[in-house]
Amino acid sequence: MAQINIQINGRDYLIACEDGEEKHLIFLADYVNRQVEGLVQSVGQVGEARLLLMASLLVADELAEASRELDELKGGAADTVVTPVDLEKLTERIEDIAARLESA
Repeated sequence: MAQINIQINGRDYLIACEDGEEKHLIFLADYVNRQVEGLVQSVGQVGEARLLLMASLLVADELAEASRELDELKGGAADTVVTPVDLEKLTERIEDIAARLESA
């Protein structure tokens, strides 16, 4: 079993993975780190747990949207156009979620 060091929001994490999965895990960690960095720019350093939660929600939202678009394409809709995820809308949704979390 392999171990790799990833960095999210400036903090190092030692992660175990199956041999051969290192590059993919590094790719995923870089993606999550970019999400966290974007959140830090919009909402600031609101705590590690909250940032990771918000990044997880962002990624889950992207996955749900991609899944919905894939379902539409599989349904054969001829006029369906797949557009990039609207980052501004996602940012607004995350800021709304963050505000609700802060008031909870």
